[in-house]
Amino acid sequence: MTVSAEAYLAVVTETMARVAAGQREAVGRAADLIAEALRADGVVHAFGTGHSEALAMEIAGRAGGLVPTNRIALRDLVLYGGEPADVLGPKLERDPAVAHRLYELAPVRPRDVFVLASNSGVNGAMVEFASLVKERGHALVAITSAEHSGRMTSRHPSGRKLADFADVVLDNGAPYGDATLPLPDGGAVGAVSSITAALLAQQIVAEVVARLLAAGERPPVYLSANITGGDEHNAELEARYAGRIRRGA
Repeated sequence: MTVSAEAYLAVVTETMARVAAGQREAVGRAADLIAEALRADGVVHAFGTGHSEALAMEIAGRAGGLVPTNRIALRDLVLYGGEPADVLGPKLERDPAVAHRLYELAPVRPRDVFVLASNSGVNGAMVEFASLVKERGHALVAITSAEHSGRMTSRHPSGRKLADFADVVLDNGAPYGDATLPLPDGGAVGAVSSITAALLAQQIVAEVVARLLAAGERPPVYLSANITGGDEHNAELEARYAGRIRRGA
């Protein structure tokens, strides 16, 4: 396989088609859980670390997305928890203890639902967070790479992985190592997990909205803040969830 923009596009196109077809049923089940939570005045909490944080940003606070969504991030330890900035680092996501503090800092209510994303699904903070979410009785949707996670040993003391706790698991279709175009001397370029996770996130949102429309309900959906009337529209909807949704930094 050559390394080029065209080769990457071909791989991405094939992977997206495979994910869309293979995860159709799981997308529907995830949408069912979220629609049920929204009808019960719940909020969707989205959490990802590393590049998987892009998934949380795709769900929470995006134009065309659902308003009752809250983004959780490792930075919350600093922004809301008063920790010094130097607590943040590339290995923080491996610390299970972090999960408890993040959950405490989040504005969570019993009927809320969680969407957690981790390509590997094995780091301590994410696995512990998933465990805590289920312990507290919330519905949980996980987005991960089945291939990558399947070839990894858990970094959590329990030996379990993110997918082990989820009510619904969506496979983002990324290969082991995430990158797709092999290099002659080893390694690869062209990661795909962020793209396929975004696809799954948007498909879930579309299916949630479809369910609300079918029930004769008005979906609480953001307009772009960069169009006329967007700020006013969004502020009116956000006021319904005051103190429950945060966008962080």
